Amino acid sequence: MNKRIQGLIAAVIVVICLVGAYSYISPQITETSEGKIGVVVTIVPQTEFVESVAGDRVTVTVMVPSGASPHTYEPTPSQLEAVSKAQIYFKVGSGVEFETAWWDKIIAANPNIYVIDSSEGIELIGTDPHIWNSPINAKKMVENFYNGLTQVDPDHKDEYKANKDIYLQQLDELDNYIRELFVDFTNRVFLIYHPSFGYFAEEYGLTQIAIEHGGKEPTPQVIQESIDAANTYNLSYVYVAPQFSTIHAKTIANEIGGKILYIDPLAENYIDNMSNVADALALEFE
Repeated sequence: MNKRIQGLIAAVIVVICLVGAYSYISPQITETSEGKIGVVVTIVPQTEFVESVAGDRVTVTVMVPSGASPHTYEPTPSQLEAVSKAQIYFKVGSGVEFETAWWDKIIAANPNIYVIDSSEGIELIGTDPHIWNSPINAKKMVENFYNGLTQVDPDHKDEYKANKDIYLQQLDELDNYIRELFVDFTNRVFLIYHPSFGYFAEEYGLTQIAIEHGGKEPTPQVIQESIDAANTYNLSYVYVAPQFSTIHAKTIANEIGGKILYIDPLAENYIDNMSNVADALALEFE
C-alpha cells in the first residue's frame, strides 16, 4: 500500500471520529437569541409552575390555550412552529387526550426537544388525567420541572432551587388553607359536570359525583341519576368548568332547585384559582 493511499485512509478515519464525536447530543440546551430558554407546556396551569421556578429565564408556549379543552383541542401550525424552536417540552404525562392524540406530531416537529414528564412519581387514579388539580401533586410537578431544568441548565441551579423552594412553600400554604377550610364539614359530596377534580377530592376526603363520563353527553338516565344523587345528599349546586356546555347542568340545577357555579380546572393563576375552587366547594358543604 503506497503512502498516498495510507494518507487517504488516515484522513477518512479522522473524519469518522470527528462525526462520531459531534453526533452525541448533550443534555445542555442553547438559549434563544433573546437569551431565554423556550419551554412548551400543554395546559395553562403549568405556566405558573414553570415561571415560578425559572423566572424570566424562559419563554413559555401553551399548547391548549385558555378557554379550550385539552380533551378536544387540536394544535395549530403556529404552535407546532413554536415547538420546533423550543428547547424543553414540559408534558403533563398523565394521559391528557391532547398529548395522547398529538404527541407523535409534536415530537416530529422537534425530535431533539428535551421532554420533562410532570407525572413522574404521581400515583394515577385510573384513567383520570387531571393530576394538577391537587396542590400536593402540583408540588411533585414543580419538582419534576426543576429536576429536568437543572439537568439542561445547571449553571443556574441555585437560582432555580431558591425560586422552587419559595413556590413550594406557597403550595404548602394553599394546602393548609384548604384543609382548615374543610375540617369541620361532614357532608363532603359535590356534583360536577366534568370530573376534573378527582385528585382534589381524593386528597381532601371529598366525594365527586360526575354527570359527564368519557367525554360523552349524559343520557336521560344519567341525568336522572344525578338528580337523585343531588336529592340524596341535599346538594344545592352543580359545578361546571368554563370549557364545557351548561345545558345539562342547568337542567339538573332546575330540577333540584339549585344553582350553577363555575370552577375552572385550567386557570392560569394556579394558587389563587385553587383557593377559589375550595371556597366554591365549601359553599356546598356548609
